[in-house]
Amino acid sequence: MSLTPHQYRELLAAIPSTVDADTSPIDPRTLFTPSSHRLSLDPDVTIVRGGRGVGKSVWFQALQKDQLRELAAEEYRLPQLRRIVPHPGHGAALLPARYPDADTIRAMLDRGAEPRDIWYAVVLQALEVPEVRALPKWSARVEWVRDNPEDRAGALARADEEAERAGRTELVMFDALERTHQERSQADRLATAILRVALELRMMTRHLRAKVFIRPDMLNNLSLNFADSSKLISNAAELTWTRSNLYGLFFHQLGNAESDHAEVFRSSTGRWRESQHRYVAPDALTGDRERQNATFIAIAGPYMGQNHRKGHTYTWLPNHLADGTDQISPRSFLEALRRAGESSGAQHAGYEHALHWDAIKKGVQAASETRVGELTEDIRWVPVTIKPLAGKQVPISQADVAARWGEVDLPKLLDEHQRAQSSEQGRQETKQQVSAGPRNHRAESLVEELIELGVMKRRTSGMLDLPDIYRITFDLGRKGGVPRVRPN
Repeated sequence: MSLTPHQYRELLAAIPSTVDADTSPIDPRTLFTPSSHRLSLDPDVTIVRGGRGVGKSVWFQALQKDQLRELAAEEYRLPQLRRIVPHPGHGAALLPARYPDADTIRAMLDRGAEPRDIWYAVVLQALEVPEVRALPKWSARVEWVRDNPEDRAGALARADEEAERAGRTELVMFDALERTHQERSQADRLATAILRVALELRMMTRHLRAKVFIRPDMLNNLSLNFADSSKLISNAAELTWTRSNLYGLFFHQLGNAESDHAEVFRSSTGRWRESQHRYVAPDALTGDRERQNATFIAIAGPYMGQNHRKGHTYTWLPNHLADGTDQISPRSFLEALRRAGESSGAQHAGYEHALHWDAIKKGVQAASETRVGELTEDIRWVPVTIKPLAGKQVPISQADVAARWGEVDLPKLLDEHQRAQSSEQGRQETKQQVSAGPRNHRAESLVEELIELGVMKRRTSGMLDLPDIYRITFDLGRKGGVPRVRPN
């Protein structure tokens, strides 16, 4: 028995409209364990790099929950996860008993507090050091750290010894580092101090560890000039998603959806097993491309048109959602498929498959709009550089890009944008972070930084390209490509 196109669309509609860990609860039913994430969860890996929407906050939260941590230990065969005691050292949630919020941090910095002392106070609070726990405010805890270096070292040594006797690892985790301070320069300073404390714990103790989830652009912007900092970078892991991982996530969501059709999907795609209050797909469905291709063809048909000349659906979708570094956000992937299901039902209800190829293109357009919105929030100077290129065709020469930037006086636009951000921050009651600008305003440097961010890509010919995930919404054309999203 298999699902009809209409039933598949109903099942697609059951996929959550967001997979954002800040707004959606994480539970065993929805948590997926991509094979490429195993190293990132190892307690001895300190730095975990990952762009927007790839799972940093998901794992930050999941590791704090006993049931989800056990699930990860089982699926990844990481028994050491069963021996950790997790502590949030910073995150998006407001947890003043665990760590200070951005306003408290700003006030302490304004009074001369050192970032390193702030994070040691957070670590000692997590370890329940009596002298620190007895103090009612973060400012007092930070002052205690500053004024009692010998006692601080003794407290860490005792905590390390207690952890060794108990056979556990105390793991303090840091996420959402861009939210530690409204000014990017100060957030970078605070992030650098977190990494310094993390390295010192790693070097000085055996059972006290830190894990730092951080965006690559932020990590690249830090001045890690303290001793042995290279050891952190060389030991870093990256949250990436392969094509097989993405389709594995998609099928996992279908098989675990809160829908009567989920059981039919499971029965038609192999032998799923029950584990940790969820259904786990057979290995072939999460790791074998031929099996995944056949399953996706049942949902979307084989081609992005009448024949193979328009592309194969299984490869076409991830190819058009990848950025310039060939990375794909799982959030973008699921959003494209969910929106494709909506569009297919509304405009191609009689099609023989659940997803029509034109609807898949519309799904990519929707994912592009979402991704550019995220980019605008995270790295606000990037749209200032790309918007002047609207209407151009890619691939495009670097000389043409530089000429266009010269016509609009891009350095002036970037300076005005930065001043406007600072002014807006001063007016807002709820302050937002003023993001850092580019390293410098020279065209060559801007292009290289955009390539590093994955917004641009250089072809072997030397021409510059914009991946569709950005090109479509930024209104650049490509011959035969997915149509642009025209601005309202």
